Amino acid sequence: MKKVIFAMVMMALVLALAAPSGAIQAQDPVKIEVWIAFSDYRLDWVKEVAEEFNAMFPQYQVNIVGGMSYEEMFAQVSVAAEQNALPGVIHFNEASTQDARDSGNFKPIAQALGDRTEVNGLAIDFDDIIEPTTAYYTLDGNWTSFPWNTSSAIWFSNMNFVNAAGFDTPPATWADVDEYCAGIMALDNAPEYCWTFPNYGWFFEQWLAQQDALFVNNDNGRADRATEVAFNSDAGLAIFNWLNDQYDKGYLYYSGAQGGDSWGTVDQAYQTQSVAMAAYSSSDTTLYTRMGEENGFTTVASFLPYNQETGWTGNLIGGGSLWLVDGLTPEVEEGALTFMIFLSNTEHAAAWHQLTGYVAVRESANQMLEEEGWFAENPNQTVAMQQLVQSTVTPATSGALVGGFPAIRNAVTGATDRLFLTDEDPAGLLDKAASEANVIIEEYNLLNAP
Repeated sequence: MKKVIFAMVMMALVLALAAPSGAIQAQDPVKIEVWIAFSDYRLDWVKEVAEEFNAMFPQYQVNIVGGMSYEEMFAQVSVAAEQNALPGVIHFNEASTQDARDSGNFKPIAQALGDRTEVNGLAIDFDDIIEPTTAYYTLDGNWTSFPWNTSSAIWFSNMNFVNAAGFDTPPATWADVDEYCAGIMALDNAPEYCWTFPNYGWFFEQWLAQQDALFVNNDNGRADRATEVAFNSDAGLAIFNWLNDQYDKGYLYYSGAQGGDSWGTVDQAYQTQSVAMAAYSSSDTTLYTRMGEENGFTTVASFLPYNQETGWTGNLIGGGSLWLVDGLTPEVEEGALTFMIFLSNTEHAAAWHQLTGYVAVRESANQMLEEEGWFAENPNQTVAMQQLVQSTVTPATSGALVGGFPAIRNAVTGATDRLFLTDEDPAGLLDKAASEANVIIEEYNLLNAP
């Protein structure tokens, strides 16, 4: 009898060891931290998508961390890398691409995915990504980061002022802007200024690309590593001369804010109708359209005006992409890849566009929106995509790849600030900015070039 009892006890013990209790049996989900460079409603949306993802893939637990600007994100990543405290996925703007590639902190998406066409049942399908986004985030045909939020610089017009001045459509060229401003500022109820834009280097880059002019050498850093800037050219000087003329005439409003701080000053000026028009990012097309609806005027979005003397070649993309941190465990890497694909699938790409104005990066998302009548009902939302689709893909319109890009942008915005607030010569200012930028590139390449 004792032998039977002993055998039963041993059998129970074996079964207990083979089948752990419920608390142990349910494997803890793989934790994946994702850093997103937003702090507003856009961050809230990403968190909602993450909750949806976690419910669909219970083997993972994605945690979204935000509250940082692109510039703050870049600095925070440098600190985290030194402390071996990087997350799984990091959201960088397009200007950080070369720095991210050279940092050694990230695994190229093409390398991580290999020949796979799906991850955890989700189709990858890079052929579905719109061409301008593909052109920027691939090098030698290989994806280095995962596309997500793509924008373009466009033009918003308060049509109450534009129509009152006798014009039916927004301005298309720099000469048009000058003509429109003369009419708008002559109105009895004229705004304080005619137009404005954020003093953020991206706009200078846009106006260069429109003229098919390079920002840096070696085909904008795409034929070989960039070693010096090319923006102090005739095309760059044309931009500075035009901006200087607009400011001197009292048409252009400049708040004195530079870089990321300048976006909010444009929002305020446009919403309060202190200006009639603004160059801005398409990422806030929804917001700017609503500004008009809520304040008694009509906003019409249009292509960014270009230099009529050179014609229009095309515009750059803006926004950012998602970078996969290198050295993750296989389980975390697989979950990170799955989330990136999920975040930019057809349905989410369409919803993200509708929420913000960022271009839907998937052709399938744009087709879905078209079929649903979204674009017909919301014509402002078609502008950025049309501007990018109609752009000729050249090294100039593909965008610059250069180390130290964020610091180089600061050199350009600093020169633009002095253009407006001092009597310095535009050509001299541009050359000084170029000299400052070349030092940044030289020092960067000494530390990072192979």
